[in-house]
Amino acid sequence: MSHRSRQLRVSSLARVEGEGALRVLIEDGRVARAELNIYEPPRFFEAFLRGRAHTEPPDITARICGICPVAYQTSACNAIEQACGVTLRPALAEVRRLLYCGEWISSHALHIYLLHAPDFLGHPDAVSLATRHRETVERGLALKKAGNTLLEVIGGRAIHPVNVRVGGFYSLPSRDELRPLAETLRRALDDALETVRWTAGFEFPELELGHDLLAVYEPDRYAIADGVLHTASGRWFGPGEFSHHVVEEQVPHSTALHATLDGRPYLTGPLARYSLNFAQLSDTARQAAVEAGLGPACRNPFQSILVRGVEVVYAIEEALRIIENYEQPLRPAVDVPAKAGIGHGISEAPRGTLYHRYALDAGGLIREATIVPPTSQNQAAIEDDLRRVVAANLALPDPELTALCERTIRNYDPCISCSAHFLDLVLEGR
Repeated sequence: MSHRSRQLRVSSLARVEGEGALRVLIEDGRVARAELNIYEPPRFFEAFLRGRAHTEPPDITARICGICPVAYQTSACNAIEQACGVTLRPALAEVRRLLYCGEWISSHALHIYLLHAPDFLGHPDAVSLATRHRETVERGLALKKAGNTLLEVIGGRAIHPVNVRVGGFYSLPSRDELRPLAETLRRALDDALETVRWTAGFEFPELELGHDLLAVYEPDRYAIADGVLHTASGRWFGPGEFSHHVVEEQVPHSTALHATLDGRPYLTGPLARYSLNFAQLSDTARQAAVEAGLGPACRNPFQSILVRGVEVVYAIEEALRIIENYEQPLRPAVDVPAKAGIGHGISEAPRGTLYHRYALDAGGLIREATIVPPTSQNQAAIEDDLRRVVAANLALPDPELTALCERTIRNYDPCISCSAHFLDLVLEGR
């Protein structure tokens, strides 16, 4: 097989956000290159943030993604508040965390049921899946709706929430307004636990990640909206040191930057969070993981669908805890007066660690902006895993090898442009 030319092409792969191409080059029976070629035009968010007021990033950066806008809003707020020397009051920080839980529930449910599960059940898409497993898909949609309801009540709407501002929110719900959400979330918790049991029955190809892992950490809870950074290799550092360890560079085959951690590919996202922060999960989430066959760490990317289910269990429980203890703050936000400074903000988007950095002048205008999304951090690791998957499966016929490459990429739920489609796959050999 190494002596014949092979070319595999997938012109428009659904169920992964964005557009791009993959080129795999095989020479003399070995994989010489596996390139994730992202050809979408750059979107220039960092450029047009320059010169804007320090109050604007939450609304502007939310437009980067229709699936995880709260992640962009939260990291932006964290960075601006740090630059201006402001600390959010604990009660407001809890509401921000509650909003973020809604995004985790909604985004993970979308990925698990509509984007990823068809791979394991032999269906081309969720519509086909629903013809055979209607109740299952309806369960996933109910989970997503529960997350969307949280986003709507706290954020004003599910897509690009309008109630988030630097320093907190424009308005806050009353305790009575949050109470009906608790019943919705209790039903959703049953659905989430069933999701973990359901995905535990999938057949997972064998693949072991060898990369370093990066995630946000908080000592007394599973990190979502803030914290410090730590790695599987034992490094600990604050948001202000992110750029000392994580370096982005342009590669010839992609309009997206590639990132390395201390010079090497690494992974952020559900597998990293779970493996580094297992002890911070709730008792119910840990028990669900153990019953599903997971240990305290998971390095098989094909099992990321299972880990996402465990995180949904946690996010629902955390939302219920916050609602139960909620007392409406007297003010929806703290003042964040303009101040010259540099601020760094991190949070855990559903797909992984999201970093923002802003440099402000004395009038609060943004002079520099840096945004490092999870997918750019994961691209080098994805390409390395593709090399290993292809190398281990060169004997497969073209259609099967193509499908396996597609599945491998979908494990990471990459958000290339936060859009709809993904790749052309070209496998060449000589």
